[in-house]
Amino acid sequence: MADRKYWLLKSEPDCYSIEDMERDGETHWDGIRNYQARNFMRDDMMPGDLAFFYHSNANPPGIAGIVEVTRPGYPDHTQFDKTDKHYDPKATPEEPRWVMVDVAFRSRFTELISLTELKETEGLEDMMVTRRGSRLSVQPVNPDEWARILAIAGVETT
Repeated sequence: MADRKYWLLKSEPDCYSIEDMERDGETHWDGIRNYQARNFMRDDMMPGDLAFFYHSNANPPGIAGIVEVTRPGYPDHTQFDKTDKHYDPKATPEEPRWVMVDVAFRSRFTELISLTELKETEGLEDMMVTRRGSRLSVQPVNPDEWARILAIAGVETT
């Protein structure tokens, strides 16, 4: 797919893990409350794009598998739910502030590719996730970085 883009999506495994993703098969990626991450989902993520599923705030943190975007950005329903931790009182159905995308499970890596390994791999120095202080939960990944990580995982090019 010539227009395919690549991403890295972070989730804390005690909140939603690759195992949960594999069990569910497909889910919506909700609760993103950072404007840059929102803009990536709203403006750039399209069906057919692939993303690394990254376990953040884990020991160790790292890439656990791959998901595919199946639905482009649409209003995140949690922003309207007063009982949800992602509720935003400034958001309205007429003018939503936050979006989500739908993703489907594609594969789970045999072994997690740790953040330490990513940082030590030549060619990945400029990845957003390897930069000190980078906390963005939705990040672009360039095609060379994507291919390099697939090689580390022992997965054929997708």
